[in-house]
Amino acid sequence: MSKNHEFYWRRLHSLLGIIPVGLFLLVHFTINFTATQGAEAYNAAAGMMEYVPFLIIVEWVVIYIPLLFHGLYGVYIAFTATNNVKRFGTFRNWMFVLQRFTGIFLVVFIAWHIFQTRIQKALGAEVNYDMMSDIVANPWMLAFYIVGILAATFHLSNGIWSFLVSWGITQSPKSQKVASYITMAFFVVFSIGFVAAILAFV
Repeated sequence: MSKNHEFYWRRLHSLLGIIPVGLFLLVHFTINFTATQGAEAYNAAAGMMEYVPFLIIVEWVVIYIPLLFHGLYGVYIAFTATNNVKRFGTFRNWMFVLQRFTGIFLVVFIAWHIFQTRIQKALGAEVNYDMMSDIVANPWMLAFYIVGILAATFHLSNGIWSFLVSWGITQSPKSQKVASYITMAFFVVFSIGFVAAILAFV
Protein backbone atom coordinates (compact mmCIF):
# COMPACT_ATOMS: atom_id res chain seq x y z
CA MET A 1 0.00 0.00 0.00
CA SER A 2 1.49 3.36 -1.01
CA LYS A 3 1.98 6.11 1.57
CA ASN A 4 -0.56 8.39 -0.16
CA HIS A 5 -3.21 5.67 -0.27
CA GLU A 6 -2.54 4.69 3.33
CA PHE A 7 -2.92 8.32 4.44
CA TYR A 8 -6.37 8.57 2.85
CA TRP A 9 -7.46 5.13 4.08
CA ARG A 10 -6.49 6.12 7.63
CA ARG A 11 -8.37 9.40 7.33
CA LEU A 12 -11.46 7.55 6.13
CA HIS A 13 -11.05 5.03 8.95
CA SER A 14 -10.82 7.88 11.47
CA LEU A 15 -13.80 9.74 10.06
CA LEU A 16 -16.06 6.68 9.90
CA GLY A 17 -15.14 5.87 13.52
CA ILE A 18 -16.83 9.12 14.56
CA ILE A 19 -19.45 9.52 11.80
CA PRO A 20 -21.47 7.36 11.48
CA VAL A 21 -20.15 4.53 13.70
CA GLY A 22 -19.63 6.64 16.82
CA LEU A 23 -22.98 8.39 16.48
CA PHE A 24 -24.76 5.08 15.92
CA LEU A 25 -23.08 3.65 19.01
CA LEU A 26 -24.43 6.49 21.13
CA VAL A 27 -27.93 6.08 19.67
CA HIS A 28 -27.79 2.32 20.25
CA PHE A 29 -26.63 2.73 23.83
CA THR A 30 -29.25 5.43 24.47
CA ILE A 31 -32.01 3.09 23.33
CA ASN A 32 -30.62 0.41 25.63
CA PHE A 33 -30.61 2.87 28.52
CA THR A 34 -34.40 3.01 28.35
CA ALA A 35 -34.30 -0.49 29.88
CA THR A 36 -33.62 1.21 33.21
CA GLN A 37 -37.24 2.43 32.99
CA GLY A 38 -38.61 -1.07 32.46
CA ALA A 39 -39.45 -3.56 29.72
CA GLU A 40 -42.27 -1.50 28.25
CA ALA A 41 -40.08 1.60 27.80
CA TYR A 42 -37.31 -0.42 26.15
CA ASN A 43 -39.65 -2.26 23.80
CA ALA A 44 -41.23 1.03 22.74
CA ALA A 45 -37.82 2.64 22.06
CA ALA A 46 -36.48 -0.39 20.20
CA GLY A 47 -39.71 -0.68 18.21
CA MET A 48 -39.35 2.88 16.92
CA MET A 49 -36.44 1.74 14.76
CA GLU A 50 -38.83 -0.40 12.73
CA TYR A 51 -40.52 2.76 11.42
CA VAL A 52 -37.33 4.12 9.82
CA PRO A 53 -37.98 4.32 6.02
CA PHE A 54 -35.98 1.81 3.95
CA LEU A 55 -34.57 0.35 7.18
CA ILE A 56 -32.52 -2.43 5.55
CA ILE A 57 -30.81 0.00 3.17
CA VAL A 58 -30.19 2.49 5.99
CA GLU A 59 -28.70 -0.24 8.19
CA TRP A 60 -26.28 -1.37 5.49
CA VAL A 61 -25.24 2.08 4.27
CA VAL A 62 -25.09 3.85 7.63
CA ILE A 63 -24.14 1.02 9.99
CA TYR A 64 -22.87 -2.27 8.58
CA ILE A 65 -20.63 -1.14 5.69
CA PRO A 66 -18.91 1.68 7.67
CA LEU A 67 -18.60 -0.60 10.71
CA LEU A 68 -17.15 -3.42 8.61
CA PHE A 69 -14.56 -1.13 7.01
CA HIS A 70 -13.65 0.54 10.30
CA GLY A 71 -13.32 -2.80 12.07
CA LEU A 72 -11.33 -4.67 9.42
CA TYR A 73 -9.02 -1.76 8.60
CA GLY A 74 -8.62 -1.16 12.33
CA VAL A 75 -7.40 -4.76 12.74
CA TYR A 76 -4.91 -4.14 9.92
CA ILE A 77 -3.67 -1.00 11.70
CA ALA A 78 -3.44 -2.85 15.03
CA PHE A 79 -1.19 -5.57 13.60
CA THR A 80 1.02 -3.24 11.53
CA ALA A 81 1.37 -0.29 13.95
CA THR A 82 4.38 0.29 16.19
CA ASN A 83 4.26 1.81 19.66
CA ASN A 84 4.83 5.57 19.73
CA VAL A 85 6.49 6.13 23.12
CA LYS A 86 8.81 8.89 21.90
CA ARG A 87 6.01 10.86 20.24
CA PHE A 88 3.31 10.77 22.91
CA GLY A 89 5.01 9.62 26.10
CA THR A 90 4.00 6.88 28.49
CA PHE A 91 0.31 7.76 29.09
CA ARG A 92 -0.46 8.31 25.40
CA ASN A 93 1.42 5.16 24.48
CA TRP A 94 -0.80 3.15 26.82
CA MET A 95 -3.85 4.77 25.27
CA PHE A 96 -2.47 3.85 21.84
CA VAL A 97 -2.03 0.21 22.88
CA LEU A 98 -5.45 0.01 24.56
CA GLN A 99 -7.08 1.53 21.47
CA ARG A 100 -5.70 -1.30 19.33
CA PHE A 101 -6.51 -3.98 21.92
CA THR A 102 -10.11 -2.82 22.42
CA GLY A 103 -10.54 -2.52 18.65
CA ILE A 104 -9.60 -6.17 18.10
CA PHE A 105 -11.85 -7.27 20.98
CA LEU A 106 -14.75 -5.21 19.62
CA VAL A 107 -14.59 -6.94 16.24
CA VAL A 108 -15.34 -10.21 18.07
CA PHE A 109 -17.86 -8.68 20.47
CA ILE A 110 -19.87 -6.81 17.82
CA ALA A 111 -19.93 -9.83 15.51
CA TRP A 112 -21.30 -11.97 18.35
CA HIS A 113 -23.82 -9.29 19.36
CA ILE A 114 -25.09 -9.05 15.78
CA PHE A 115 -25.41 -12.84 15.67
CA GLN A 116 -27.41 -12.89 18.90
CA THR A 117 -29.75 -10.08 17.86
CA ARG A 118 -29.97 -9.04 14.20
CA ILE A 119 -29.34 -12.48 12.71
CA GLN A 120 -31.78 -14.06 15.14
CA LYS A 121 -34.30 -11.42 14.11
CA ALA A 122 -33.78 -12.38 10.46
CA LEU A 123 -34.51 -15.98 11.50
CA GLY A 124 -37.83 -14.96 13.04
CA ALA A 125 -36.99 -13.95 16.62
CA GLU A 126 -38.16 -10.65 18.09
CA VAL A 127 -35.56 -8.19 19.38
CA ASN A 128 -37.08 -7.02 22.65
CA TYR A 129 -36.50 -6.79 26.39
CA ASP A 130 -37.05 -10.53 26.89
CA MET A 131 -34.40 -11.41 24.29
CA MET A 132 -31.74 -9.29 26.00
CA SER A 133 -32.85 -10.50 29.42
CA ASP A 134 -32.41 -14.12 28.30
CA ILE A 135 -28.95 -13.34 26.89
CA VAL A 136 -27.55 -11.73 30.03
CA ALA A 137 -29.21 -14.27 32.32
CA ASN A 138 -25.99 -16.22 31.77
CA PRO A 139 -23.39 -14.67 34.13
CA TRP A 140 -20.58 -15.28 31.64
CA MET A 141 -22.52 -13.56 28.89
CA LEU A 142 -23.33 -10.66 31.21
CA ALA A 143 -19.62 -10.27 31.99
CA PHE A 144 -18.84 -10.46 28.26
CA TYR A 145 -21.33 -7.67 27.54
CA ILE A 146 -20.00 -5.48 30.36
CA VAL A 147 -16.44 -5.84 29.04
CA GLY A 148 -17.76 -5.12 25.54
CA ILE A 149 -19.50 -1.95 26.74
CA LEU A 150 -16.37 -0.71 28.53
CA ALA A 151 -14.26 -1.51 25.46
CA ALA A 152 -16.68 0.35 23.19
CA THR A 153 -16.93 3.47 25.36
CA PHE A 154 -13.16 3.61 25.78
CA HIS A 155 -12.51 3.00 22.08
CA LEU A 156 -14.91 5.79 21.11
CA SER A 157 -13.64 8.20 23.78
CA ASN A 158 -9.97 7.72 22.95
CA GLY A 159 -10.86 7.62 19.26
CA ILE A 160 -12.32 11.12 19.59
CA TRP A 161 -8.99 12.29 21.03
CA SER A 162 -7.09 10.70 18.15
CA PHE A 163 -9.53 12.20 15.65
CA LEU A 164 -8.99 15.70 17.06
CA VAL A 165 -5.22 15.30 16.77
CA SER A 166 -5.06 13.64 13.36
CA TRP A 167 -7.44 16.18 11.81
CA GLY A 168 -5.44 19.11 13.24
CA ILE A 169 -8.15 20.34 15.61
CA THR A 170 -5.99 20.00 18.74
CA GLN A 171 -2.42 20.84 17.72
CA SER A 172 -0.80 22.23 20.86
CA PRO A 173 0.24 20.04 23.84
CA LYS A 174 -2.12 22.07 26.07
CA SER A 175 -5.15 21.51 23.83
CA GLN A 176 -4.34 17.81 23.59
CA LYS A 177 -4.10 17.59 27.39
CA VAL A 178 -7.48 19.30 27.80
CA ALA A 179 -8.94 16.94 25.19
CA SER A 180 -7.57 14.00 27.20
CA TYR A 181 -9.45 15.14 30.32
CA ILE A 182 -12.68 15.72 28.40
CA THR A 183 -12.62 12.40 26.52
CA MET A 184 -11.73 10.43 29.66
CA ALA A 185 -14.62 12.11 31.50
CA PHE A 186 -16.81 11.12 28.54
CA PHE A 187 -15.59 7.53 28.97
CA VAL A 188 -16.39 7.43 32.70
CA VAL A 189 -19.86 9.00 32.42
CA PHE A 190 -21.03 6.87 29.50
CA SER A 191 -19.51 3.69 30.93
CA ILE A 192 -21.47 4.12 34.16
CA GLY A 193 -24.68 4.86 32.28
CA PHE A 194 -24.42 1.99 29.84
CA VAL A 195 -23.31 -0.60 32.39
CA ALA A 196 -26.41 0.43 34.35
CA ALA A 197 -28.41 -0.13 31.14
CA ILE A 198 -27.19 -3.71 30.63
CA LEU A 199 -27.74 -4.49 34.33
CA ALA A 200 -31.35 -3.34 33.89
CA PHE A 201 -31.94 -6.47 31.80
CA VAL A 202 -30.87 -8.74 34.69
